Amino acid sequence: MSDTPSISPVPVLAKNEWLKQRDPTLAGDIAATLADPEALRFSDDDEQFIKFHGFYQQDDRDKRKTGKEYIFMIRNRLPGGIVTPEQYLVFDDLAARYGNNTLRITSRQAFQWHGVVKRGLGPLLKAINDALSTTLAACGDVARNVMAPSTPSTSPLVDEVLADSELVSRELLPRATSYHQMWVDGNELNLGRQAPAEDPLYGRTYLPRKFKTAFAIPPLNDVDVFTNCLGFVALADPANPGRVLGYNLLAGGGLGMSHGNKATFPRVADVLGYFPRAHLVDVAKAVLAAYRDHGDRTNRKHARLKYVLAEKGAAWFRAEVEARAGFKLGEPRPMRFTKQGDLFGWHRQSDGRWFLGLYVEAGRVQDTPARQLKTALRRIVEKHRVEVRLTPSQNLLLAHIPEAARADIGALLAEHGVAVENQAAAVRRASMACPSLPTCGLGLAESERALPGILDDFERELAALGLAGEEIIVRMTGCPNGCARPYMAEIGFVGRAPNKYNVYVGGDEASLSLNHEFRASVKREDLMKELAPLLRRWRDERLPGERFGRFAQRAILPGLSAANS
Repeated sequence: MSDTPSISPVPVLAKNEWLKQRDPTLAGDIAATLADPEALRFSDDDEQFIKFHGFYQQDDRDKRKTGKEYIFMIRNRLPGGIVTPEQYLVFDDLAARYGNNTLRITSRQAFQWHGVVKRGLGPLLKAINDALSTTLAACGDVARNVMAPSTPSTSPLVDEVLADSELVSRELLPRATSYHQMWVDGNELNLGRQAPAEDPLYGRTYLPRKFKTAFAIPPLNDVDVFTNCLGFVALADPANPGRVLGYNLLAGGGLGMSHGNKATFPRVADVLGYFPRAHLVDVAKAVLAAYRDHGDRTNRKHARLKYVLAEKGAAWFRAEVEARAGFKLGEPRPMRFTKQGDLFGWHRQSDGRWFLGLYVEAGRVQDTPARQLKTALRRIVEKHRVEVRLTPSQNLLLAHIPEAARADIGALLAEHGVAVENQAAAVRRASMACPSLPTCGLGLAESERALPGILDDFERELAALGLAGEEIIVRMTGCPNGCARPYMAEIGFVGRAPNKYNVYVGGDEASLSLNHEFRASVKREDLMKELAPLLRRWRDERLPGERFGRFAQRAILPGLSAANS
């Protein structure tokens, strides 16, 4: 027997980890490329750095046969989806001046500008910052935009929770980056590679992957809080129902996966415990630091926090968080979610003013021949200075509207073809889609461009079955990364290949449980052929008041499990 001690192999870090370690300023050669009028694109290495600055390099895939046309998607950071009137007017103007004249609402309550060319990056990012917003950490291996309930009338806790989301967003921003030098101050960067100070929270190599945070207020789960890496569920003070007493802490949710890779999977978060509101920032930083220290830096497909929880367990992770936060979490307090989704039309706010919920198909604020939503919103904000709030389901609210302005706002919308009542069928209002083709480089199949036609099919089928008024949560993505959260939908479509989708059924109205695969690789034209028999069974066999998702869990999925066993 040999006396030679065994040597454990040194883990091979993912390429992104070497890039961050080499240049923790995240500057790369971005400034040099910006200054070079002949350069059409950023290098492969810088393509990773620019994500931390809030934008992605893309190309129009519809035009690839004639050559790549490089464009950029820019995303900003809007905690809780709150947009002041002044900001909205700037954002609208930037879409027309530098983008494709659309604003896209993300499924995480931010805006994206699409179709921006390289020469527009500097002016666009500077204008966003001048409007007191930012694109810093809207993408990249950092804490992303913090979600929170945006509807003014859902709970007296909304204002406090929005303030807490802003606080956590600010405290989780990276500090040691080149962002402000480059996009705000416009200074030339020192491109030498001397080691700068490490970021005080993130360290030299930031996080293994992206990190998503959300706040929720029961009984409304409009943020899909269980799909986040970090979740805070607000609990009211029994002695003062308008104040937040503390939060239940959730960790380890996430939806991205890869087709054919069983080591990757969507996962709902664990409930770790309860803590008083005063400890909010300490807990947020503790969860982030535990992920920073224990996340997988060798395999980016296995790098999300959900895999740490799945493999090491909730009790282990809770102890890690407690050690970093410096106190013990209490046992989780009772909480009950009953629904998700948005309110449409006119509603009273808790302060007596009004808000108006507007449906935005696939989150795309744009003008079409039939519906000039973008122009209508600009005119309303210019005239009435209303606040705009972006929802987690890619819709928007006009908030803080006085009674005297309601009639004029309704008339302006009608003038531009935008309905206030009966804005869309119930199944359409409950839908979401990611952009996918032609701009997203990860897209395997159509999503945003395919969803309207698919919803037309749904509406026809439901009407034929006598179910025209029924709501079904339908979500679609062009790849398995799950940006529109399809794995929580009552019916989810996930792109598998050009014109082919995996079909999932069985999510619930409160977004508490994952759905399950029903069919794989279904052609776009065959989707309704597969679903029509299920809809018919739902009509004929459901229990009183039973939604499609619950019916699928009870009557459809057990049969699939038995057939596959």
